[in-house]
Formats: sequence, structure tokens, C-alpha cells
Amino acid sequence: MHIGFLGLGNMGGPMARNLLKAGHQVCVFDLSTAAVDALVQAGATQATSVAGVARSDVEVIITMLPAATHVRQVYLGEDGLLANVPAGVLLIDSSTIDPMTAREVAAAAANNGNPMIDAPVSGGTVGAAAGTLTFMVGGSEADFQKAQPILATMGKNIVHCGGTGNGQVAKVANNLLLGISMIGAAEAMSLGVSLGMDAKVLAGVINSSSGRCWSTEVYNPFPGVVENSPASREYSGGFGTDLMLKDLGLAAEAARQVRQPVILGGLAQQLYQAFSMQGNGTLDFSAIIKLYRQEH
Repeated sequence: MHIGFLGLGNMGGPMARNLLKAGHQVCVFDLSTAAVDALVQAGATQATSVAGVARSDVEVIITMLPAATHVRQVYLGEDGLLANVPAGVLLIDSSTIDPMTAREVAAAAANNGNPMIDAPVSGGTVGAAAGTLTFMVGGSEADFQKAQPILATMGKNIVHCGGTGNGQVAKVANNLLLGISMIGAAEAMSLGVSLGMDAKVLAGVINSSSGRCWSTEVYNPFPGVVENSPASREYSGGFGTDLMLKDLGLAAEAARQVRQPVILGGLAQQLYQAFSMQGNGTLDFSAIIKLYRQEH
């Protein structure tokens, strides 16, 4: 299959590579020349613009972009995808954006004769490289079925979440909970260690008791508890604090639009904002534990 791919960052680059490994022809574009060159060396063809991808006789176009403003520009811009792509080409946006923007862009795509799904991912850069991402998909059943084999070359779990925008709803809700639970894990681990308990023993107790969660078991924020976790490599790699802050902001905005209280989410957003303003935005989000362990 001939696939266009726009956005070759830490997530998009490995995803595009997995499409190539699966035997697809991939036409790529990114503002980073180095990112494009790396994919060309892996077997992709290069477009020189967004419009160039749309005009390259592709059957599917996938986008992985930083924020809603970039999605709007790429899809709705004067020389963007919808101004150039032929009707019938399936559009897949794997960016993490607010559900309302996803629905607005999908409606514009439908008016242009293009089926579109929102398919944000979970699994981080490791999952992107390994092809084990979880895709949360919003769109019609027919469009989901058409996209599923393509997404399966980049991910392990492909979940249809319902109508347009519901992929983003699932992603926003999941990451809202993740941000909150990581703060809870950081607070509990810091308290236990401050009271004299060994961190690994404490984590073992929590993970065999009712406090167990992904943030304590798989991604424990205390250094040395989980081997090869960001906490055990000085919080490098993983999911950055500023990315978590972005997602909590998306949750807050989505909640505002439907007048749904997100009280703990608002507090989590403030804590990550303060942590980022201290110069920690590039550290993994589990580094939030540093707010509780200032002596370290």
C-alpha cells in the first residue's frame, strides 16, 4: 500500500519505519531535514511539502503532529492536505489533541470526500519502535475496519472507541488518570522512605496490595525500584513532563467545554506546571517525585 506520513518526531519516525518494514511504500514529510533523510535512507520517498504528500498518489495519509494548531494547519491550511488530497483517501491522525478539534477536522475531511479517523497512541517511544503501541480509534466502524490492518503494523492493541473524536476522549481520560496516579505514587513512595522504609520493599508491598497501579508497578517514580525505568536513569527518556502538562491541559479544556469538574486533574496540572517552570520540562513525568524529595 502507498502511504503518506507527516510528522517524523520521536513517535512518528519509528512508526513510519514500521510501515516500511511491513512492506508498504511510504512518502514522508517533516520540517526536520535530518528526520526526513533518516527515513529516506530506510527506504521511504520524500515529499517537499504537505501538498506534495497529498499529491503523491497515496491511498492513506497518517499524521503525527505536536498539537491541535499543527493539525489545523496541516489539514485545513490554504495549501494543506484537504486542499490537495483526492477524495477517497483515508486520513488517520495519530496526534494527541482535544476531541473538539478532532471532530471539526474530520467534518471538514468528510465534506472533502475523505474518510478520517482519530487514532492517538499510548506506549511511548519504546512502543513506537517495537510496534507495540495501543491505538485508541474514533470514527465509523467501516473506516476503523479499513484502517485496522495499517495500524496493526505499528501497534499491538487497536481499540475502536466509538464515533469521531472518541479516540481523543480515551487518550485524554487515560492521561488525566496517569498524571494523577503518578503524583499519588510519588507522594506515597516519598512518605514511606522518609519514615525509614526501603523503597523496593515498600513498592513490593504496594504492588501486592490495594494501592497497586501502573505508576507504582511498571513505572515507579522512586530511583532504583524498577530497573531500566526513567527513574533509574535520572529520568531521561520516556514521557516528558511538558508532554504530560500538555495532555492535562487538553483534559482541562475538554472538561471546561462540557462543564465537567476535574478537581484532581486541575491540581495535577498545577503541580506539573510548577515543576516545568523549575526547568524540568524535558525530564520524564515521573520526575515529579523531586517535588517531594528536594534534598535529592
